[in-house]
Amino acid sequence: METNTNISWADFMKVEMRVGTVISAEVFEEARNPAYKIQVDFGEYGIRKTSAQITTLYQPEDIVGKQVIAVVNFPPKQIANIMSECLILGAVDGKEVTLIEPGMKVKNGLRIG
Repeated sequence: METNTNISWADFMKVEMRVGTVISAEVFEEARNPAYKIQVDFGEYGIRKTSAQITTLYQPEDIVGKQVIAVVNFPPKQIANIMSECLILGAVDGKEVTLIEPGMKVKNGLRIG
């Protein structure tokens, strides 16, 4: 079990979480672990690429059009042959990852806070 560490409000506000709509998803053949290559539209913040290990619960066609929450202010990270530009958030239970999504459709790019 992980230890909870308190952070300040200022620290929390540094994490820029935004809503985006998945516009494409495909099997990420080059990844070490089963994953999808995903593109997410964050409205005025642009379209960003990433990879997500969500293959246990989702098929690519299930997530296209789905709104997700992602951290958009991490530095880009090389994952196999793509540069990941955001981190899609999900609830993790072993190999099962359930995407976190808004309860209603909202404008792409809205900040979570």
